[in-house]
Amino acid sequence: MTLIEERKRRNLTRREVSDDVGLAEITIRKIEENKRNPSVKTAKTLSIYYGKTLDELFPDIFLLPSDTKRIKSKKAKKPEAS
Repeated sequence: MTLIEERKRRNLTRREVSDDVGLAEITIRKIEENKRNPSVKTAKTLSIYYGKTLDELFPDIFLLPSDTKRIKSKKAKKPEAS
C-alpha cells in the first residue's frame, strides 16, 4: 500500500506516474496491487521518483539486515572426521 499512499499523497494518477518514470500504466497498477514484483531497476526508479528508500517503498522485498522477521540460516555443521 505504500506506493498507492505515496502516489495519492502527491495527487498523482497512475498515468502520470507511468509517464514520468517511463513504465506502462498497467505495470504501475500491478506493482501497487502486489500482483507483480518490480525488477531491481524499476524499484530503484520508483525509489528515486518518490524520494524514498527501497525498504520504505518495498519493505516486503528489500528486508533490512536488522529485521527480526528475516530467516536466519542455521549454523553450519562441522564436517565429520574420516
